Amino acid sequence: VFHLFLHIRKKMKLLLFLIIYQSAINSVKTHSASNPNVILLMADDLGIGDLGCYGNRTLRTPNIDRLAEEGVTLTQHIAASPLCTPSRAAFLTGRYPIRSGMAGFSRVGVFLFSASSGGLPSEEITFSKLLKQRGYATALIGKWHLGMNCESSNDFCHHPLRHGFDYFYGLTVTNFRDCKPGQGSVFLKGVQKSLVIPIQIAGITLVSLAIVQYIGLLKVPLQALGYCLLITATSLAVLIFFFYHFRHLNCFLMRDHQIIQQPLSYENLTQRLTKEAAQFIERNNDAPFLLVLSYLHVHTALYASKKFRGKSKHGLYGDAVEEMDWSVGQVLGVLEKYSLSDKTLVYFTSDQGAHVEEISSSGEVHGGYNGIYKGGKSMNWEGGIRVPGLLRWPGVIPAGAYIDEPTSNMDIFPTIVKLAEAQLPSDRIIDGHDLMPLLQGRVTRSEHEFLFHYCNAYLNAVRWHAGNSESVWKVFFFTPNFSPEDANGCYDSHVCFCHGGFVTWHDPPLLFDLSRDPEEKVPLTPETESRFYEVLRVIHLAVDNHTRSLHAVPDQLSWDNLLWKPWLQPCCSSLFQSCYCDYDSEGSLLEVHSG
Repeated sequence: VFHLFLHIRKKMKLLLFLIIYQSAINSVKTHSASNPNVILLMADDLGIGDLGCYGNRTLRTPNIDRLAEEGVTLTQHIAASPLCTPSRAAFLTGRYPIRSGMAGFSRVGVFLFSASSGGLPSEEITFSKLLKQRGYATALIGKWHLGMNCESSNDFCHHPLRHGFDYFYGLTVTNFRDCKPGQGSVFLKGVQKSLVIPIQIAGITLVSLAIVQYIGLLKVPLQALGYCLLITATSLAVLIFFFYHFRHLNCFLMRDHQIIQQPLSYENLTQRLTKEAAQFIERNNDAPFLLVLSYLHVHTALYASKKFRGKSKHGLYGDAVEEMDWSVGQVLGVLEKYSLSDKTLVYFTSDQGAHVEEISSSGEVHGGYNGIYKGGKSMNWEGGIRVPGLLRWPGVIPAGAYIDEPTSNMDIFPTIVKLAEAQLPSDRIIDGHDLMPLLQGRVTRSEHEFLFHYCNAYLNAVRWHAGNSESVWKVFFFTPNFSPEDANGCYDSHVCFCHGGFVTWHDPPLLFDLSRDPEEKVPLTPETESRFYEVLRVIHLAVDNHTRSLHAVPDQLSWDNLLWKPWLQPCCSSLFQSCYCDYDSEGSLLEVHSG
């Protein structure tokens, strides 16, 4: 009996131990599956075909490929827009950019100047705002491109710190060719095309008036002629001044609200961004944090540090890709150093596809590779919107998995908001869907039955993935006119535009089945697809429902909001000192240039 008692007590102790152990395991799982650290890595203009994990065999991207090996690869991950500004607005808010006014009706679809008044409205709710409310430390390092000021040069109404970020180190606009001496200009061709005719007309008019005044055919008040001449000369002087000083006025580095380098220096720039990211993780290694590391790579102007320059098989573009991959490796290394890998969701993507028309003045290809997909940046062909989508979270997300369901960069918003146990906004439509059920294999179908592809503010195409079918239908209402016609882009204008003579409308719309024709080579017809009219009918109904869900909002990309306003110009010294300062370079003495 005694031995039986000891045996029972031993079994009870073992059972109690197992219960306590299982409870501890469950608590660890529960803890790890909620309130994780979040690192969102976003490349700029990176092609889906530029990465080894998406099939590239000549560019070396071992660290980004490691995310794929240790996590999930999304093979049909779609940017909400093929342009920087609207895509990033959608990413931060989980909403189509048309809903926030971040999709323009004019030819220009992105912010070009630091002294523009448009930007992401303060009424928009970003994932950074919601995570900050949940006690997360939040930082944006790198590119913003969603506006800065509204009415004065220091009201910072659109600044990252107004949208939920505690810390900012980076560029408020973007990386332009004009920012790097010797790399040419993205504006000169457009300016020449836009201004040559008006200048010629003004010149001919003034000369004609002077002639008829001289020969006595018409009496023109000399004062009126003088005013006309003064206005023309002043306008030209302002334009010449602006474009001559473009680099100083628009290419600068900020820390929080302070300009610390104007103009921007590319010397060891990726190392500086990476160091800032690493230091942020180190400062917050014992509490939940959100880090958005928004690379300048591989938007032009291309650059790479000495360690990477000339080392790749694809010129300066390849050097930049491989340097960015190094940076990703450094970030992952910091997570390992502080035993944070299992507590951190890491996401890697690009804001849109590669800019295929990017050719340097010397003829070197400065744009990326979109794999088998047609088109690129600024287009809703698959090459412009199908982007890398990699998610890693050891122990929570399976390793080495592939998901070929339609997903969107808007899905990151509800995914991380729910993981942080924050409440999704109930007063607005959120177009993204929580990815976790799909990532963990609890469901096999994406919640995105329809995805709407906008070219600026114009509905360009619609994707339909019916629940009872493997087909992924895609309809185009209009397509860009390539130049030259047999090209894969709009090389004459540097990017494709969205309206007028730049596009061709289709009636009936073009129809593709991406499951059979991912390259969008052969449009289907009623003769080749028996469901042709049925598919169009369903998509038109979806468009009607979507359109009814839209409400009028201020256009943040109107010409008034886009144009340069001198009173909004940020300057760390003064215009007379060419807005020069350098508080960020190694060994800098925090000097301000005096001449």
